[in-house]
Order: sequence, then structure tokens, then C-alpha cells
Amino acid sequence: MDFVDASGQRVRRSAGTTDKAAAQELHDQLKAEAWRQSRLKESPARTWDEAALRWLDEKAYKASLKDDMQQLEWLHSFLSGMKLPDITAEVVCGILERKRKETSASTANHYLALIRAILRRAHKWGWLDSVPSFEPYPVKSERLRWLTQEEAARLLQELPQHLADMAEFSLLTGLRQSNVTGLEWAQVDMQRRCAWIHPDQAKARKPIPVSLNDQAIQVLRRQLGKHHRVVFTYKGQPVTQTNTKAWRKALKRAGIEDFTWHGLRHTWASWHVQAGTPLLVLQQMGGWASLDMVQRYAHLSADHVAQYAANVGVNGTKKTQAPLRLVSGTSQHIENMVGCEGIEPTTR
Repeated sequence: MDFVDASGQRVRRSAGTTDKAAAQELHDQLKAEAWRQSRLKESPARTWDEAALRWLDEKAYKASLKDDMQQLEWLHSFLSGMKLPDITAEVVCGILERKRKETSASTANHYLALIRAILRRAHKWGWLDSVPSFEPYPVKSERLRWLTQEEAARLLQELPQHLADMAEFSLLTGLRQSNVTGLEWAQVDMQRRCAWIHPDQAKARKPIPVSLNDQAIQVLRRQLGKHHRVVFTYKGQPVTQTNTKAWRKALKRAGIEDFTWHGLRHTWASWHVQAGTPLLVLQQMGGWASLDMVQRYAHLSADHVAQYAANVGVNGTKKTQAPLRLVSGTSQHIENMVGCEGIEPTTR
């Protein structure tokens, strides 16, 4: 293509196609746009690439920026070079339908949220006149997936040693995947039996104190001397990915379905609640921004309401008996209800 715009500037570039009719159409379109920009002072239409790059620059502080980058990498093949006004609801729906078929409706909604956030930001920048209306996929409420002690033992047995150590440490501390893979020796004090996650490493942007029990200390001792800076390594190099073929094959061999690495954190929290750890304490230990995030585990323990269960009886009679006692044979019933092992009968 070769033309001169209204300002006298010569434009020469490839049309990127061998179809002469398509090249001519693009030529006429660019020439008309150049005229409008010069004579009518219209701003050039911004592209998805420009918006995505500016988004990453402005959101550099996000703890989940790595997730955004992974999603943008997948979206690149569909949206790269596309002008923002051309990204309609229909276009986005067609793209996300592929992701929904590949993964799930919930995952597709995560991609939709990112697209919508970038387009809204572009509108704020003055790059886009209006933002299309998007309808997320309906998602069923799913049960919280966590492992029993027996399942956890099977999984650790099937994992290669470097992943087994990281998984065991996650089960003992509740740390997120990025905090485990990025843990450095400078963040560990084995004498004081503690570690810490810096605010810029935490999702809630608050420091997380990590208490280390005997098993967690043993895991760390097995890593001594492997690397001068990072704690967990594989063949002398820092581990960056945990969702690998080795992880998925180990899950299959252990007979564990519908489980992700993040489920180790759910398991840690579930075990704590079942053991009687107060939710406010668990919130601090897990680094959650609000108590609402911890409430999802509350149903795994009935201790905080058990003392009131005897207040109502048949015919509305108020009971004044002592708090409920667990007798022989009751623990198995509770195991079946809660879905976990290791609950022992207790007497108060």
C-alpha cells in the first residue's frame, strides 16, 4: 500500500495479504482513517495490544499479575491487533466459548473478568467510547474440595520427592503456590521456628507470619544445601511450576479426582477448623483479607454452636442438660458426616 494522507505524509506498508481485493479494502480504510485523523482531528483507534500493555504497566503491583499475564498470553492469538471498538460482546463470547469447552465455565469467567476490566480501563483512558455488556456463564456452587489424612498420605507417596516436599510444606503451612515456590532462606528462621511472607508477596498485600511445626522444620532441613537463595529446587534450579505432568500423574495413581494444587491450602484450613482452630486465628494464619473468606470452612466444625443445640426439644421443651457428649460409636458417625478421618471420641 502506498498513499499520501491529508497532511502530506506518505504511508507505505504491506497489507499483510496476497488477496488483492482484501489489500485494496484495507488500503481504502487506512486512507480514510488517516484523512479523518488529519482533517477532523479524530484520535486513532487504539488496539487491544496497547490496552493490554498499559494495563500490565498500571497493575504491576498486583500479587496476581502473573495470572493476568498467563491469561493475556492465551487471549493474544484472538485479540492481537484488533481495535478496541471492534471487540464486541459477540466477539468475546466466541472466544470464551472455546475456553469454556477446554476447561470450565468458572475459568472462562476469569478470562471474561480480565477482558472487561481492561476495556473499562480503556474507557477511562478515553480510548473507548463505551464498554459492551457481558453476561458471565452461570456457575454451580461447588463443594469445597479437601483431602483426608489418608488421601494426603497416598498423594505424597506418589509424588516425586521435590513435589512431595513442597506439597507437604503446603499442607503444614497453608501457603499459596507462589509463596512456596518463591520462598527464600532469608524468609526462614529455623531457630525461632517461623517464616514470613512479605506484603508484596501476599495476595492481600499484608505480611503473613508462618509458624513452623516439627514436620515443617523437617521438610526445610531436607532442603538445606541445595540452593543458596531459594528453599525448594529441582536439580539445583528453583521450582516455578507445580501443575506438571508429574503432579497430574501422581493424582491419578493416588485415585484423587477433581483436585488442584490450591486444594492443599483448602485442606490445611479444613484440618485446622476440624481441630478447633478459631476462625479469626485461621484468618491471620492464612493471610486472608477478610473473615468472609474463612467462613467457607465454618461448616466443618460445629463446636461453636453445639452448646446451643440442646436449648430446643420436642414440644418446645427447653433442655437444661449438660453439653453434648460423644460416646463410643459416635465418632464413626461424625466421620461419615464430615467426610474426614482421625476424629476421636472425646468426653467433656
